[in-house]
Amino acid sequence: MESSVRNVDDATKLTREQIQERVRGLGQWFHNIDLGGVKTAPDHFLGDYPAIKWKNFAHAIPADLSGKTVLDIGCNAGFYSIEMKRRGAARVLGIDSDEDYLAQARFAAEVSGADIEFRNLSVYDVGALGERFDIVIFMGVLYHLRHPLLALDLLHEHVVGHTLVFQSMQRGSAEVPQLEGDYPFSEKRIFDEESYPKLHFVEHNYSHDPTNWWIPNRACAEAMLRSAGFEIVDHPEHEVYICRRGEKGEWVPGAVYPARRAGKQGERE
Repeated sequence: MESSVRNVDDATKLTREQIQERVRGLGQWFHNIDLGGVKTAPDHFLGDYPAIKWKNFAHAIPADLSGKTVLDIGCNAGFYSIEMKRRGAARVLGIDSDEDYLAQARFAAEVSGADIEFRNLSVYDVGALGERFDIVIFMGVLYHLRHPLLALDLLHEHVVGHTLVFQSMQRGSAEVPQLEGDYPFSEKRIFDEESYPKLHFVEHNYSHDPTNWWIPNRACAEAMLRSAGFEIVDHPEHEVYICRRGEKGEWVPGAVYPARRAGKQGERE
């Protein structure tokens, strides 16, 4: 499988048959990307995904990203990374903790002629990048995390320079209630309201996926973004938010890192 790619200097010159062979060799794809007429996930259960979602909010991101830097967190096979490069972004970095997805992303970028860097990195370790980006894409990641609010705090503290493009699966009420800034200890009824911000915990599986841990309703998704210091400036699609990095409230702590036990000779474990 590898030889068909290694014998070609420029992946953009691969034949359709070579692309098809390589796509199959890279396993099951979640992103359906058109690579030289080859669809990577033509039988996706969501249809032409993520293109069908992208078309609903593409207008909310500047068409010209010349000179801008972009970080795509949970990049999967690189659909959004490639789209950002197509809009002229000066630098695009895609990170994911799944090597299979990263292999797909690298191949997709090569065939598309897009100069994109991909790295194996967890969202919890974004501080290691040591830089802020003009645009941070955080699509389809929150509900796969056991510590979702920590992740948002880390994004705000370390990598979002201006804009956060956020999306999360949502379940439950789509209403956003008008809440008071405080309630007395005796108030219990408010928590029974369907529209009250709720983060639904999935102990086992949802949609046959054991990594679906926390699924917010709409009010919760918006409240978590605000709590982490992001200002919602646009809501172009029912699950997508365009946010600007703002300031956290004085009472909101910074991102908390778990203490680690020192290993032998002072090494960290």
